[in-house]
Amino acid sequence: MTEQKSPVTVVGLGPMGTALAGTLLDRGHEVTVWNRSPGKAAPLVAKGARQASDIADAVSASGLLVVCLADYDALYSALAPAGEALRARVVVNLNSGTPKEANEALRWAEHHGAGYLDGAIMVPPAMVGHPGSVFLYSGSAEVFAAHKDTLAEMGDPTYLGTEPGLAVLYNTALLSMMYSSLNGFLHAAALVGSAGVAATEFTKLAVDWFLPSVIGGIIKAQAPTIDEGAYPEDAGPLEMNITTLKHIIGTSEEQGVDTEIPFRNKELLEKAAAAGFGKSSYTSVIEVLKRAAA
Repeated sequence: MTEQKSPVTVVGLGPMGTALAGTLLDRGHEVTVWNRSPGKAAPLVAKGARQASDIADAVSASGLLVVCLADYDALYSALAPAGEALRARVVVNLNSGTPKEANEALRWAEHHGAGYLDGAIMVPPAMVGHPGSVFLYSGSAEVFAAHKDTLAEMGDPTYLGTEPGLAVLYNTALLSMMYSSLNGFLHAAALVGSAGVAATEFTKLAVDWFLPSVIGGIIKAQAPTIDEGAYPEDAGPLEMNITTLKHIIGTSEEQGVDTEIPFRNKELLEKAAAAGFGKSSYTSVIEVLKRAAA
Protein backbone atom coordinates (compact mmCIF):
# COMPACT_ATOMS: atom_id res chain seq x y z
CA MET A 1 0.00 0.00 0.00
CA THR A 2 1.47 3.36 -1.06
CA GLU A 3 2.00 5.86 1.76
CA GLN A 4 -0.30 8.87 1.44
CA LYS A 5 1.86 12.00 1.54
CA SER A 6 0.55 15.39 2.57
CA PRO A 7 -0.04 18.06 -0.08
CA VAL A 8 2.32 21.04 -0.09
CA THR A 9 2.10 24.50 -1.61
CA VAL A 10 5.33 26.18 -2.69
CA VAL A 11 5.23 29.97 -3.01
CA GLY A 12 8.11 31.54 -4.93
CA LEU A 13 9.70 29.84 -7.93
CA GLY A 14 13.18 31.24 -8.15
CA PRO A 15 15.99 28.67 -8.53
CA MET A 16 15.64 27.54 -4.90
CA GLY A 17 11.83 27.46 -4.82
CA THR A 18 11.81 25.50 -8.07
CA ALA A 19 14.27 23.00 -6.59
CA LEU A 20 12.10 22.62 -3.47
CA ALA A 21 8.92 22.06 -5.46
CA GLY A 22 10.63 19.66 -7.85
CA THR A 23 12.04 17.60 -5.00
CA LEU A 24 8.66 17.35 -3.28
CA LEU A 25 7.11 16.21 -6.56
CA ASP A 26 9.82 13.59 -6.98
CA ARG A 27 9.08 12.33 -3.46
CA GLY A 28 5.43 11.78 -4.28
CA HIS A 29 3.76 14.85 -2.81
CA GLU A 30 0.84 16.64 -4.41
CA VAL A 31 2.37 20.06 -5.04
CA THR A 32 0.63 23.34 -5.80
CA VAL A 33 2.83 26.21 -6.95
CA TRP A 34 2.43 29.96 -7.20
CA ASN A 35 4.73 32.72 -8.43
CA ARG A 36 4.20 36.36 -9.32
CA SER A 37 5.49 35.55 -12.82
CA PRO A 38 3.23 32.60 -13.78
CA GLY A 39 5.48 31.43 -16.61
CA LYS A 40 8.06 30.11 -14.15
CA ALA A 41 5.66 27.35 -13.13
CA ALA A 42 5.58 25.67 -16.56
CA PRO A 43 8.42 23.15 -16.02
CA LEU A 44 6.91 22.08 -12.69
CA VAL A 45 3.43 21.78 -14.15
CA ALA A 46 4.93 19.52 -16.82
CA LYS A 47 6.23 17.31 -13.97
CA GLY A 48 2.79 17.12 -12.34
CA ALA A 49 2.48 20.22 -10.17
CA ARG A 50 -0.76 22.18 -10.05
CA GLN A 51 -0.49 25.88 -10.80
CA ALA A 52 -2.73 27.97 -8.53
CA SER A 53 -4.91 30.62 -10.14
CA ASP A 54 -4.03 33.15 -7.42
CA ILE A 55 -2.41 33.28 -4.00
CA ALA A 56 -5.66 32.54 -2.14
CA ASP A 57 -6.08 29.41 -4.26
CA ALA A 58 -2.47 28.44 -3.54
CA VAL A 59 -2.89 28.86 0.22
CA SER A 60 -6.20 27.00 0.28
CA ALA A 61 -4.76 24.02 -1.62
CA SER A 62 -2.54 22.70 1.20
CA GLY A 63 -2.20 22.72 4.95
CA LEU A 64 1.53 23.36 4.57
CA LEU A 65 2.95 26.37 2.72
CA VAL A 66 6.65 26.47 1.91
CA VAL A 67 7.52 30.07 1.11
CA CYS A 68 10.81 30.82 -0.64
CA LEU A 69 10.96 34.53 -1.43
CA ALA A 70 13.64 37.22 -1.20
CA ASP A 71 12.85 38.56 2.26
CA TYR A 72 10.17 39.10 4.91
CA ASP A 73 8.59 42.05 3.11
CA ALA A 74 8.12 39.81 0.08
CA LEU A 75 6.43 37.24 2.34
CA TYR A 76 3.89 39.77 3.59
CA SER A 77 3.33 41.24 0.13
CA ALA A 78 2.75 37.87 -1.51
CA LEU A 79 0.47 36.37 1.14
CA ALA A 80 -1.54 39.46 2.11
CA PRO A 81 -4.24 38.91 -0.57
CA ALA A 82 -4.84 35.38 0.77
CA GLY A 83 -6.55 36.86 3.82
CA GLU A 84 -8.74 34.40 5.71
CA ALA A 85 -7.38 31.46 3.71
CA LEU A 86 -4.25 31.58 5.91
CA ARG A 87 -6.19 30.53 9.01
CA ALA A 88 -5.18 27.08 10.28
CA ARG A 89 -2.44 26.80 7.67
CA VAL A 90 1.27 26.37 8.48
CA VAL A 91 3.76 28.76 6.91
CA VAL A 92 7.37 27.55 6.63
CA ASN A 93 9.33 30.64 5.65
CA LEU A 94 12.69 30.01 3.98
CA ASN A 95 14.38 33.34 3.33
CA SER A 96 17.17 35.46 4.76
CA GLY A 97 16.87 38.37 7.14
CA THR A 98 17.37 39.18 10.81
CA PRO A 99 16.16 37.60 14.10
CA LYS A 100 13.99 40.66 14.74
CA GLU A 101 12.27 40.15 11.39
CA ALA A 102 11.71 36.46 12.20
CA ASN A 103 9.99 37.36 15.46
CA GLU A 104 7.82 39.90 13.68
CA ALA A 105 6.87 37.23 11.13
CA LEU A 106 5.72 34.93 13.92
CA ARG A 107 3.44 37.68 15.25
CA TRP A 108 2.15 38.26 11.72
CA ALA A 109 1.34 34.55 11.34
CA GLU A 110 -0.37 34.41 14.74
CA HIS A 111 -2.47 37.44 13.78
CA HIS A 112 -3.67 35.48 10.75
CA GLY A 113 -4.30 32.31 12.75
CA ALA A 114 -1.49 30.41 11.03
CA GLY A 115 1.28 28.24 12.43
CA TYR A 116 4.80 29.38 11.67
CA LEU A 117 8.32 28.04 11.30
CA ASP A 118 11.27 30.17 10.29
CA GLY A 119 13.97 28.42 8.30
CA ALA A 120 17.24 28.74 6.48
CA ILE A 121 18.61 26.66 3.61
CA MET A 122 22.33 25.99 3.93
CA VAL A 123 22.92 24.46 0.49
CA PRO A 124 22.64 25.58 -3.17
CA PRO A 125 19.59 24.52 -5.23
CA ALA A 126 21.41 21.58 -6.81
CA MET A 127 21.86 19.94 -3.40
CA VAL A 128 18.21 20.13 -2.31
CA GLY A 129 16.92 16.66 -1.47
CA HIS A 130 20.39 15.10 -1.42
CA PRO A 131 22.29 13.70 1.58
CA GLY A 132 24.11 16.42 3.49
CA SER A 133 21.63 19.15 2.51
CA VAL A 134 21.18 21.00 5.80
CA PHE A 135 18.01 22.98 6.51
CA LEU A 136 17.71 24.95 9.77
CA TYR A 137 14.37 25.54 11.52
CA SER A 138 13.21 27.42 14.58
CA GLY A 139 9.83 28.20 16.10
CA SER A 140 7.01 26.01 17.35
CA ALA A 141 8.21 22.56 18.40
CA GLU A 142 4.71 21.18 17.79
CA VAL A 143 4.60 22.53 14.23
CA PHE A 144 8.06 21.17 13.50
CA ALA A 145 7.18 17.71 14.86
CA ALA A 146 3.96 17.61 12.85
CA HIS A 147 5.70 18.36 9.54
CA LYS A 148 9.18 16.97 10.11
CA ASP A 149 8.72 14.08 7.68
CA THR A 150 7.71 16.40 4.85
CA LEU A 151 10.50 18.86 5.63
CA ALA A 152 12.96 15.96 5.57
CA GLU A 153 12.07 15.33 1.92
CA MET A 154 13.75 18.65 1.03
CA GLY A 155 16.85 18.15 3.20
CA ASP A 156 18.11 17.22 6.64
CA PRO A 157 15.86 19.21 9.02
CA THR A 158 17.84 20.57 11.97
CA TYR A 159 15.58 22.02 14.69
CA LEU A 160 17.29 24.72 16.78
CA GLY A 161 14.61 25.65 19.31
CA THR A 162 11.44 27.61 19.93
CA GLU A 163 12.95 31.09 19.55
CA PRO A 164 11.87 32.04 15.98
CA GLY A 165 15.02 34.02 15.21
CA LEU A 166 17.48 31.18 15.85
CA ALA A 167 17.45 29.77 12.31
CA VAL A 168 18.25 33.08 10.65
CA LEU A 169 20.81 33.86 13.39
CA TYR A 170 22.62 30.55 12.80
CA ASN A 171 22.43 31.18 9.05
CA THR A 172 24.00 34.62 9.42
CA ALA A 173 26.70 33.34 11.77
CA LEU A 174 27.66 30.45 9.49
CA LEU A 175 27.74 32.70 6.42
CA SER A 176 29.93 35.20 8.29
CA MET A 177 32.30 32.34 9.06
CA MET A 178 32.20 31.25 5.42
CA TYR A 179 33.12 34.69 4.07
CA SER A 180 35.92 35.16 6.59
CA SER A 181 37.30 31.69 5.82
CA LEU A 182 37.03 32.15 2.06
CA ASN A 183 38.74 35.54 2.19
CA GLY A 184 41.50 34.00 4.31
CA PHE A 185 42.00 31.28 1.73
CA LEU A 186 42.06 33.78 -1.13
CA HIS A 187 44.69 35.88 0.64
CA ALA A 188 46.75 32.75 1.29
CA ALA A 189 46.39 31.64 -2.34
CA ALA A 190 47.52 35.09 -3.47
CA LEU A 191 50.59 34.79 -1.24
CA VAL A 192 51.74 31.42 -2.57
CA GLY A 193 50.60 32.44 -6.06
CA SER A 194 53.14 35.27 -5.94
CA ALA A 195 55.78 32.51 -6.08
CA GLY A 196 54.07 30.74 -8.96
CA VAL A 197 52.27 28.11 -6.85
CA ALA A 198 48.93 27.10 -8.37
CA ALA A 199 45.84 27.40 -6.16
CA THR A 200 45.03 23.76 -6.91
CA GLU A 201 48.45 22.72 -5.58
CA PHE A 202 48.10 24.87 -2.44
CA THR A 203 44.64 23.42 -1.81
CA LYS A 204 46.16 20.02 -1.03
CA LEU A 205 47.45 21.47 2.23
CA ALA A 206 44.86 24.21 2.73
CA VAL A 207 41.86 21.89 2.58
CA ASP A 208 43.03 18.33 3.11
CA TRP A 209 45.20 19.12 6.12
CA PHE A 210 44.65 22.63 7.46
CA LEU A 211 40.86 22.89 7.55
CA PRO A 212 39.88 19.55 9.15
CA SER A 213 42.99 18.95 11.25
CA VAL A 214 44.02 22.42 12.39
CA ILE A 215 41.02 24.74 12.27
CA GLY A 216 38.50 22.00 13.03
CA GLY A 217 40.65 20.79 15.91
CA ILE A 218 41.09 24.29 17.35
CA ILE A 219 37.37 25.06 17.19
CA LYS A 220 36.39 21.82 18.92
CA ALA A 221 39.09 22.14 21.57
CA GLN A 222 38.55 25.82 22.34
CA ALA A 223 34.74 26.05 22.19
CA PRO A 224 34.41 24.96 25.88
CA THR A 225 36.72 27.79 26.96
CA ILE A 226 34.42 30.27 25.20
CA ASP A 227 31.38 28.87 27.02
CA GLU A 228 33.24 29.05 30.33
CA GLY A 229 34.66 32.52 29.67
CA ALA A 230 38.11 31.27 30.71
CA TYR A 231 41.03 31.52 28.28
CA PRO A 232 44.12 29.73 29.63
CA GLU A 233 47.51 30.61 28.22
CA ASP A 234 48.45 26.96 27.66
CA ALA A 235 47.18 27.20 24.08
CA GLY A 236 49.64 30.05 23.46
CA PRO A 237 49.24 33.72 24.47
CA LEU A 238 47.29 36.02 22.20
CA GLU A 239 50.14 38.56 22.02
CA MET A 240 52.34 35.93 20.33
CA ASN A 241 49.90 35.93 17.41
CA ILE A 242 50.34 39.69 16.98
CA THR A 243 53.97 39.05 16.13
CA THR A 244 52.92 36.34 13.66
CA LEU A 245 50.53 38.76 11.97
CA LYS A 246 53.32 41.32 11.64
CA HIS A 247 55.28 38.69 9.75
CA ILE A 248 52.28 37.96 7.52
CA ILE A 249 51.91 41.68 6.75
CA GLY A 250 55.63 42.00 6.01
CA THR A 251 55.59 38.97 3.71
CA SER A 252 52.49 40.27 1.91
CA GLU A 253 54.20 43.61 1.31
CA GLU A 254 57.33 41.89 -0.02
CA GLN A 255 55.30 39.72 -2.38
CA GLY A 256 53.09 42.57 -3.58
CA VAL A 257 49.92 41.13 -2.02
CA ASP A 258 47.22 43.28 -0.39
CA THR A 259 47.66 43.59 3.41
CA GLU A 260 44.11 44.61 4.39
CA ILE A 261 43.05 41.25 5.83
CA PRO A 262 46.09 40.56 8.05
CA PHE A 263 46.25 44.25 9.03
CA ARG A 264 42.66 44.20 10.26
CA ASN A 265 43.29 40.90 12.06
CA LYS A 266 46.28 42.47 13.83
CA GLU A 267 44.18 45.48 14.81
CA LEU A 268 41.61 43.19 16.40
CA LEU A 269 44.23 41.29 18.38
CA GLU A 270 45.84 44.54 19.51
CA LYS A 271 42.47 45.71 20.75
CA ALA A 272 42.08 42.47 22.73
CA ALA A 273 45.58 42.82 24.18
CA ALA A 274 44.81 46.42 25.20
CA ALA A 275 41.67 45.13 26.95
CA GLY A 276 43.83 42.87 29.12
CA PHE A 277 43.82 39.61 27.15
CA GLY A 278 47.40 39.67 25.90
CA LYS A 279 48.42 36.70 28.08
CA SER A 280 45.18 34.81 27.42
CA SER A 281 44.55 32.32 24.61
CA TYR A 282 43.52 33.48 21.14
CA THR A 283 39.84 32.73 21.72
CA SER A 284 39.71 35.58 24.28
CA VAL A 285 39.22 37.83 21.24
CA ILE A 286 35.55 36.91 21.47
CA GLU A 287 35.26 39.09 24.56
CA VAL A 288 36.18 42.12 22.45
CA LEU A 289 33.63 41.09 19.81
CA LYS A 290 30.92 40.65 22.44
CA ARG A 291 31.68 44.02 24.01
CA ALA A 292 31.36 45.69 20.63
CA ALA A 293 27.93 44.10 20.24
CA ALA A 294 26.92 45.23 23.72
